[in-house]
Amino acid sequence: MNYLEFEKPLAEIEGKATELRAMARANPEMDVEKEAEALDRKAQQLLVDLYRQLSPWRKCQVARHPDRPHCKDYIDALFSEYTPLAGDRNFADDQAIMGGLARFRDRPVVVIGQEKGSDTKSRIERNFGMARPEGYRKAIRLMDLAHRFKLPVVTLVDTPGAYPGKGAEERGQAEAIARCTQKCLEIGVPLVSVVIGEGGSGGAVALATANRVLMLEHSVYSVISPEGCASILWKDAEKMREAAEALRLTAQDLLKLGVIDAIIPEPVGGAQRDREAVVEAVGRALGEVLERLVKSDGATLIAERRRKFLEMGRKGLAA
Repeated sequence: MNYLEFEKPLAEIEGKATELRAMARANPEMDVEKEAEALDRKAQQLLVDLYRQLSPWRKCQVARHPDRPHCKDYIDALFSEYTPLAGDRNFADDQAIMGGLARFRDRPVVVIGQEKGSDTKSRIERNFGMARPEGYRKAIRLMDLAHRFKLPVVTLVDTPGAYPGKGAEERGQAEAIARCTQKCLEIGVPLVSVVIGEGGSGGAVALATANRVLMLEHSVYSVISPEGCASILWKDAEKMREAAEALRLTAQDLLKLGVIDAIIPEPVGGAQRDREAVVEAVGRALGEVLERLVKSDGATLIAERRRKFLEMGRKGLAA
């Protein structure tokens, strides 16, 4: 278990319980189960207290937790007959965005998502979930395919933002993001997006301009990272806590503002504590939303999607 900075007291208690049980295994005559169980209860209560009211900055830390399920985990668990499609038919295949044809509860769909990677090698290959222009052009190609064959689209958002490197800018990063966002608004099929970790900047919006946007309870979604915001406003990245408060990037704030449509609950301690339960909860939420959306025709879906994003600014000003 990887512990976050604010979870250090919890790490000490759980570590002591683990140490006691290890000593008992080495010396069967020792009876430490009562002490270990008492520590377990104390740790559970502390976990509940820590996660009862997380600050926005702590939510950011949880959203970035390396043990949270990533896009590939959801695809492997929720989708069958997944057939990945590669490349933008123009420049290259971007490993930061994965997608293809699949079945969700026996319904043919197109699934697209940002994958951060799970170890050092895969994180480098996936560029830590930061897509280049060819990644967004691959997503456009997949959405065109979905529109042509009338397949619902599911997107899984988890990125710090689009890659800002020199090569990406030379190949038209801003244009690719804009066209991907435009394509989301144009396709005449149901489009559902789930923010499973970080929803960072235009790199997230390019896949989240959907009929329904869902967020996991401890995920975040913002125009900029708290560190980036603090660097711009205060010239000091260490003021990220104040920036996180000001950005209103939590699922709870965004639901009030009308930016998202629903929050998917996480287990106590975050998605990393019970990955199977979180994947199951996301599957249930997706199933319910798709069941309603597939009953609408293409023109209705497009009109509703456009209206949703046009009205979003009005709701934000009112809030």
